[in-house]
Amino acid sequence: MTNAARTPGRISRRGQGAGPTAYDFRKPIKLSREHVRTLQIAFETYARSCGTLLTTRLRAVSNVTLASIEQLNYDEYVAALNNPTVIALVVLDPLPSTALMEISTSASMTAIDHMLGGPGGPQPERPLTEVEMPLLRGLLERMLGELRYGFETLVDIHPKLKDIEYNAQFLRAHQPGDACVVASFDVKIGGEETMHTFCLPFTTILPVLSRTETVVLSDAERMAKDVAMRNLTAGLSAAPLDVAVRFQPIRMRTDDIVDLRPGDVVPLNHPTSRPLEVTVNETVFAHAVPGNQGARLACLVVPAPKDSPKEPGRP
Repeated sequence: MTNAARTPGRISRRGQGAGPTAYDFRKPIKLSREHVRTLQIAFETYARSCGTLLTTRLRAVSNVTLASIEQLNYDEYVAALNNPTVIALVVLDPLPSTALMEISTSASMTAIDHMLGGPGGPQPERPLTEVEMPLLRGLLERMLGELRYGFETLVDIHPKLKDIEYNAQFLRAHQPGDACVVASFDVKIGGEETMHTFCLPFTTILPVLSRTETVVLSDAERMAKDVAMRNLTAGLSAAPLDVAVRFQPIRMRTDDIVDLRPGDVVPLNHPTSRPLEVTVNETVFAHAVPGNQGARLACLVVPAPKDSPKEPGRP
């Protein structure tokens, strides 16, 4: 995959293409800055490990660096790929759906040439033979092992290599409008420079990013947050509340209520052996019996009756 084939407006670490870019309101960006940073750490770990793997496996100085992380529709990603190219379908157990691992044909042929003892250099672009395919599958499986290592701080995945295709247009791994997260890498094997990409379905990686989303605070911010929490707790503890002690309510007819006069007796259905309810904002949180303290009425909090239903929110 060449740099000329890449689409504009990507989230790049190389500083290229700076400036305003067109915003399509039909496809709102869902990848937050925190999500990009989390993925960047995982993919950079993978890139370092993958560079070491290629150097030792191919016996040629190799380097893999993360170039960009962007959000594209699946059809946009496929349209940006070279044809032919090597596309591996990868299952990321236990995550759902299928990811795509793409390596240019020239990089694949160069890697196979090094594994067979060759000098590398420019290679013909052609389908792999029956002898070359197992060599490439073995290398890709080793690279997927490094991917698992890169993502181990986010989720424990077990990548499994399935099929390998050469033409992205014939690939129907996802629907054309499905959102995907695409990570692009600059790969250097000996003197050959090329590109390597990973395509992850957005619906697959977003729950992982949401679970692991954290905010890193400085010491001053953490101290300010603790002070604010203590002040909030102290303020709530000292907040005045209207507390009511009430009998069990009764139902009355409208005309009886209208005809009430001073001296009328309203019979209550509250048993004399049952304590009164202590409420705040219509929520019963205790029971009490009436009494007095000096010249003032008071109530004594007592255990809840055994036959009373448990109030919501109380243990």
